[in-house]
Amino acid sequence: MTVWAKSIVDGVRKGIIGGLVLGLAATPSWSAKSFGQASKIAWAWQEPNAFAEQESEQDRREREQEKREREEEAREREQEKKEREQERIERVQEMYDDGREALDDGKYAQAEERFNNVIRENGPLADGAMYWKAYAENQQGKREAALTTIAELKKKFATSKWKKDGEALEIEVRNRSGQVVKVDDAASDDDLFSLAFQGLMNNNPGAGIQKAGQILNGSASPKRKSNVLFVVAQNGSPEAQELLGQIAQGQSNPELQRKAVEYLGLFGGSRSASTLATIYSGSNDPGVKRGVIRSYMISGNHTGLLKIARQEKDENLKRDAIRNLGISGGQDELQQLYKTETSVEARKEILQAFFLAGDSTKLMQAAEGEKDPELRRAAIRNLGLMGKSDVLQSIYGKETDRGLKEEVLNAYFIGGNAKGLVAIAKSEKDPELKKRAVEKLSLMNSKEGSEYLMELLNK
Repeated sequence: MTVWAKSIVDGVRKGIIGGLVLGLAATPSWSAKSFGQASKIAWAWQEPNAFAEQESEQDRREREQEKREREEEAREREQEKKEREQERIERVQEMYDDGREALDDGKYAQAEERFNNVIRENGPLADGAMYWKAYAENQQGKREAALTTIAELKKKFATSKWKKDGEALEIEVRNRSGQVVKVDDAASDDDLFSLAFQGLMNNNPGAGIQKAGQILNGSASPKRKSNVLFVVAQNGSPEAQELLGQIAQGQSNPELQRKAVEYLGLFGGSRSASTLATIYSGSNDPGVKRGVIRSYMISGNHTGLLKIARQEKDENLKRDAIRNLGISGGQDELQQLYKTETSVEARKEILQAFFLAGDSTKLMQAAEGEKDPELRRAAIRNLGLMGKSDVLQSIYGKETDRGLKEEVLNAYFIGGNAKGLVAIAKSEKDPELKKRAVEKLSLMNSKEGSEYLMELLNK
């Protein structure tokens, strides 16, 4: 507003105020009280900014609330996006595993279909899926199709660790097609080979380890390499451990590498732990990193898992490390992590790990003492899964937050505790909470719930 316009508005305002006050003074009922009312009106007109400031403050609070809600929605969308991507990765991994299982069962057409689906996703498992697709095609007698798939593997994934295995498979396919290709390999009969190699490892482990190294780094089929690696892992000698470490660091195809990583976990000890730490820090393959995490879990290496949980930037791998700490019983390490972790999502994962470790004490402490409502809800849910009815009852009785009370009801429902829900439904004075308890009882097939619902109907 310009200075000129403002002066006109102020003049009009003052004229209205003056007329209003004079009008009140001219009335027969004019009194001091009337004058006071007129003064208040005059003040309101003279000071319009007082109301404007109140409205402005309210608008500010509403804008801040809207901003918080938008930020929360954005966080939820981002979390949903991450969860969808993780679900996609898990779905592809499941398809890949189904394909491998179908191969083991001799269902080659089914395996081919599964690996085709993995290839279409064009993810990190596509090169391995392409190899196994060619393998399944070869087993069905589709020689030309197998050779085409191998050629595609070599062209599309020229630097893949599956390329060498693809070339070995190509030799086998051409031999079966009548194209004689000279290959320097062990006995052609896999069963005979396995018996011979096992006998060599039993009678002369040194020579067996040397032969294993030649096979694992040669052009033998993945199946034969896998069998050799399994026998080596059972040997337990320092030489066997060293060979496993070499394969685990990436000297063969990724599937064999992951198996070697997991087998190292069976050895335990500082040497294996050191090798696994080196592999983890030097790898960019999430599958290999997960293999290290599983190996740490198998060997009970809580220190290694704690280090990953603290330092890993990849949220999925971080969650894996936390979860495996719970599975392997690393309560002390989880407690250390919970004290220092600032992310709400990570702390929720730690609470889940406490559940996996069977540590209800830490969950109870979080449910009763944690300031963040989301963390309290997570702790309450896990207490419900553990069937801690007495703890939940105590929390419900002391709690004033309606949302947390509803979470206790959910925990009772998840834990199948109809008796607890009936007790709340009978004593709760809040009609909405009572209704929530009855709704959950109506979904449960329980004697206590049915009796109480009948009691309500008979009133």
